[in-house]
Amino acid sequence: MNDQQNVQEVPRRQFVALSGVFGAGTLLTGAAVMSGGTAVAANGVDAGPAPDACRTTPPPPGGANPCPPASLQGICGRPTDNDPLWHDVQYCTSGIVPPPPQTKPDCLKMTPNYIVLHGKPETTHNYLLLPTCRVTGIECPFLVTSGPANYWHEAWENARSGGDVPVQYANIGLGINSQGARRYNQLHIHMAGVRPSTQRRLQELESQGRMATSASQWANPANQAAVTGSAGDRVYRILRLPNLRDNLFNLLYTNVVRPNSLNMADQTMIVVPKMTATGFAGAFYVLNSDTSIHDGTSTCDYLLVYS
Repeated sequence: MNDQQNVQEVPRRQFVALSGVFGAGTLLTGAAVMSGGTAVAANGVDAGPAPDACRTTPPPPGGANPCPPASLQGICGRPTDNDPLWHDVQYCTSGIVPPPPQTKPDCLKMTPNYIVLHGKPETTHNYLLLPTCRVTGIECPFLVTSGPANYWHEAWENARSGGDVPVQYANIGLGINSQGARRYNQLHIHMAGVRPSTQRRLQELESQGRMATSASQWANPANQAAVTGSAGDRVYRILRLPNLRDNLFNLLYTNVVRPNSLNMADQTMIVVPKMTATGFAGAFYVLNSDTSIHDGTSTCDYLLVYS
């Protein structure tokens, strides 16, 4: 399992009133800090198609960096929580040094909405994107609303070839673990590699019509398939999307979790951009799984390549 580490405490944030799906309340807004950190190198490891070097889509619609309201701190986390990745966020946004024995992280990119850090182990194809808001993970109900920034789109824009923190690997994968499968309790999207075999398998399933092309069909058992990873075959629900402009957390909750009386905290998600010999092919495979599926999994770590 490769659910990441590092440290830092208490960001500089501003409390404002939130009205909307949760009613009037208090929320944290991340203050802007910009720096020029960039992670580049030439690794590559797996043979495969060369990534696309062109910027994809303009920034998607999303929240203006709002955070969960105070009423959700019981499930989404409190600013005073002692979590290593949350300490990392606080160091990068506020300069507050992490408590021993943790060390200062390398803040590779900082924006009002998110930061990017090295993953562990530190390689040129293992990074993390973390909200500047206090958000424990996938179980936080605020993530399925229109409030949050589109963290998945931002992860892709950073990880792609030509991005600010590019993943130096022939094929890229983005992933998030379930609550039970992760080590740290600050939301983090893994930006890593995937094997050429994973890319080939997904394209094969697409050609066979064995994946959903609309979110409403995502939970259909006909759109479940085995994909081989580091721990053998695991079964995933597979959805093909033309872009990442929609809130993937909301798509998952609305079309898979709620209709099937599942638990959002148990879900894992992996996004694999479709690649061809000429580069990015303008589509994304979105994989979801949990242990309610026969041979399913609640971790993204089987498909992502970190080291």
